[in-house]
Amino acid sequence: MLDNARYQRCALVQSVAQELGIELLHLPAYSPNLNLIERLWKLTKKKVLYSKYYARFSDFQNAILLLLKNVHNTHRQKLDSLLSLEFQTFENFKL
Repeated sequence: MLDNARYQRCALVQSVAQELGIELLHLPAYSPNLNLIERLWKLTKKKVLYSKYYARFSDFQNAILLLLKNVHNTHRQKLDSLLSLEFQTFENFKL
C-alpha cells in the first residue's frame, strides 16, 4: 500500500515492482486517514508540537523519540483507536 507520493509512481518503482511480482496498491488521493502512519504522526504532533517550546532542536528530537519509544504504553488506548483497521465499506450499500 502506497500513498500518492511522486517518487512511488516513478517508472523505476513500477518496473522493479513488476520484475519482483509485487502488486502496488495506491491509496486514493487526499486520504490520510487510510494511511496508518499519518494517524500516528497526527498523535505525535499533538503530543510533541502543539503549545510546546523547545530551546534546542535536540530537545525537540528527543521529545519525538521518547514519545515514539513509549507510545504503546503511555497512549495505548488512543493508539488502539487511531490504528484500528475497521473501515466503513460500501460493498452492500443500496441507494
